[in-house]
Amino acid sequence: MADRTRSTIDIAAAPGEVLDVIAAFESYPEWAEQVKDCTVLTEDGDGWADQVEFTLDAGAIKDQYVLEYDWDVAEDGTGTISWHLVRASLLKGLTGSYTLEEVGAGTRVGYDLEVDLTIPMIGMLKRKAEKLIIDAALSELKKRVEG
Repeated sequence: MADRTRSTIDIAAAPGEVLDVIAAFESYPEWAEQVKDCTVLTEDGDGWADQVEFTLDAGAIKDQYVLEYDWDVAEDGTGTISWHLVRASLLKGLTGSYTLEEVGAGTRVGYDLEVDLTIPMIGMLKRKAEKLIIDAALSELKKRVEG
């Protein structure tokens, strides 16, 4: 079983505001540097994205892939948004989650990620790539929400 990489960041905004940015997939290329294109393919009955196609360029990891999302969130925006890989070219597995928790006047965002590639990669390099993806995603999310 692959190791998961995790990081957290505090954002000076309510969980609902953070959730709105996470859920607005079409705007990801505007603020998420590694996401070159993003398209919602299907939505569930509540209007949440169900399957989303991404074009990613994260240095060592470049791919076009589809993720399926599960939205376990409360009306105030707290909760967990999780995903898993449906199909890809380079990626063999991609699972992850955002966890939104209200802290003081803001939100603590946890990001878990596990990447499995079809090409062999030394575990240390893979975890470093995961950490770079997570850190960039969290810092860019913070800038987008607070900006």
